[in-house]
Amino acid sequence: MLQLPGTRIERIVSTGQTTPVGEWFDQSWDEWVLLLRGGAELVIEGDAAPRRLRPGDWLLLPARTRHRVTWTDETTPTVWLAIHIGEPC
Repeated sequence: MLQLPGTRIERIVSTGQTTPVGEWFDQSWDEWVLLLRGGAELVIEGDAAPRRLRPGDWLLLPARTRHRVTWTDETTPTVWLAIHIGEPC
């Protein structure tokens, strides 16, 4: 959607996709995500329980926060707005 030095805004559509078992996202930049449609569940390393997201829910994932997507709705497309802050160009 938009890319500027150090910042990228993207729309992500998931239809049942998850992070492969044993893999984690571990980014060197901050990421803010807003769920616009559908549903998702994320596991954040160190948290006691997974986080279930519904439309309107958001998360700030600071740099080096290991996380993985463990569920997205298979019947309703899950639409995310993601803002990557401090991402290398």
